[in-house]
Amino acid sequence: MEKNAENSKDQRIAKLPSEVIDQIAAGEVVERPSHLVKELVENSLDAGATEIEVEVDEGGKSITVTDNGLGIQKEDLALALSRHATSKIRLADDIWHLNSFGFRGEALASASAVSELTLISRPHGNEEAHRLVSEFGRLEEIDVCGGKEGTRIQIRKLFENVPARMKFLKSDTGETSQIKMTLKAMALSRPDVTFRFKSKKKLVSVWSSVATQEERAAQILEVKPFFMAEGELGDYSVQICFAPPHVVFGNSRNIWLFVQGRWVQDRSMQMAVLEAYRGLLMHGEFPYAAVWLNCKTDCVDVNVHPTKSQVKFQDQRSVFRVIQRSLRAELEKAPWVDRVLSTERPVEAPLKPPVEENLQFSEPTFNKTQYSYKTTDLAEPSRVESAVTEYSRNHLEQKPNVSYGNSSFVSQSTQNTSVVETAKTTEPSRWSDLHIIGQADLTYLVTQNKDKLIFIDQHAAHERVAYERLMKAWKSGEAEVQSYLIPLSVDLSEEEVEALLNCQKDLMRLGVEIDQGGPTSVLVRSAVTFVKESSLVKALVKVASEAVERGDSFAFERSVSDICATLACHSVIRAGKVLSKDEMKALLREMDEFPLSSFCPHGRPVFVEYPFDRLERDFGRIV
Repeated sequence: MEKNAENSKDQRIAKLPSEVIDQIAAGEVVERPSHLVKELVENSLDAGATEIEVEVDEGGKSITVTDNGLGIQKEDLALALSRHATSKIRLADDIWHLNSFGFRGEALASASAVSELTLISRPHGNEEAHRLVSEFGRLEEIDVCGGKEGTRIQIRKLFENVPARMKFLKSDTGETSQIKMTLKAMALSRPDVTFRFKSKKKLVSVWSSVATQEERAAQILEVKPFFMAEGELGDYSVQICFAPPHVVFGNSRNIWLFVQGRWVQDRSMQMAVLEAYRGLLMHGEFPYAAVWLNCKTDCVDVNVHPTKSQVKFQDQRSVFRVIQRSLRAELEKAPWVDRVLSTERPVEAPLKPPVEENLQFSEPTFNKTQYSYKTTDLAEPSRVESAVTEYSRNHLEQKPNVSYGNSSFVSQSTQNTSVVETAKTTEPSRWSDLHIIGQADLTYLVTQNKDKLIFIDQHAAHERVAYERLMKAWKSGEAEVQSYLIPLSVDLSEEEVEALLNCQKDLMRLGVEIDQGGPTSVLVRSAVTFVKESSLVKALVKVASEAVERGDSFAFERSVSDICATLACHSVIRAGKVLSKDEMKALLREMDEFPLSSFCPHGRPVFVEYPFDRLERDFGRIV
């Protein structure tokens, strides 16, 4: 009884002491030193600073942030270290119309509660600076001191009065690395500001202000070249700085996301970037990209996380689409190819004018004028692969006009028009301008331009061509359809059935007709002739699953892309096949039709370059 009475007494409600409240707040806002650096630098940016210097020691337990911003008036110094004191907002409604980074007024108060903090500030136009010292929340008197215009904040003995927090910090090297990453993000956010980073009194990095976002990305991420993509959708606009798909990283750390200039972590935005690179990266590869998303202030909530590292959008779907579509549109132009290929002819080996004739592969042989393919058993792999192979090779030997009937797949030769002439009317020649030297290991085309050797994987190159043609057939809605005598039944969950039925219009464009077969199944009544039943069932299951996850039919295009990539892989020339010079030329001309010919549909590179100056160094001709 006594024990129960004691427990009951302990459970009485009591107001926490101010020092406990401050430490709880500090734990939410300042989880680790990098979070504190982020908060302090954001305050400097809000103050209009154009130069910011961050110096750290002991893995961030000692931090100094100096800026040339507006500064803080003497009478406001003590107020700056009190909780919920800010110059950024006045009313609750202001939270929904923010144009600043900091607004809660908690950063300095939280930092002063768990450290020894010295605040020195000299407002612009003032002749002297003032200093305020706080020892773990206890304020001293304000005094006059020397100092430049702007603000200087010194943090010492961070978390010394909170040993439990100290135990969860990583090594000094790990924490310093995280601080540098945070500064990189801040510098990417503001290319017009100069940032300096010092560690243990040594200058580590200087990122001077630059005019463009491409310059800033190259400066900070240390890769080149970068390209820009822009787009708008509804209330959202985006600017994206991206590197070519062959410049990759081993994880997603170099996908940098910014909303209203604020560095954030958002899975949907990151997935939009990766989706834009679909078919251009191999498994385990991630791109270099920086995304700056802007919208009306009432379209995004930045007040959903204590560290402001996460946001919530009013229309998440539009955010995904504007990023994916804008970036994909620029990627499909393949701007990096022009930097690799040159239209100038090699000096030692000038190219002969292209032969004005229709070219064909020597094997397998088939009738060029017309063929048709019908099937009554779509599950028969040999017949499906035979049809797609015949389709791909016919396109590779010449550039036909393709038409699709209700039951047959017909290809007609062009009349009085050469492949070369047709290609020149669509895309400027790049690959076909290369001088062909020969074939290496029966797998790689050996070519050259003015300043380098270029090796081309014949299978990967032809695979991209076949894939693009299959995707074009789907997008045009002119695929050949085969009806099933007995409909296929696909078992799904109730949610997946509903999601798949919402994709009916998209499926019909591919020639796939479905309807509901029951609460947990759909019936497939028709499909394109070149898709096997097993592949179709797997694709529909994947579409349904991703549609439930994303809430739209966007996943459908991705699944079709996967099917077309698989079909293309099994229907084109393979490694180990002997190609004639004419066949090599035909393949290069086909590559000119598609900007993304530098990557196969699975993201594997199609070509490797070997500059002549490297060759000369390897032979000791130059040093």
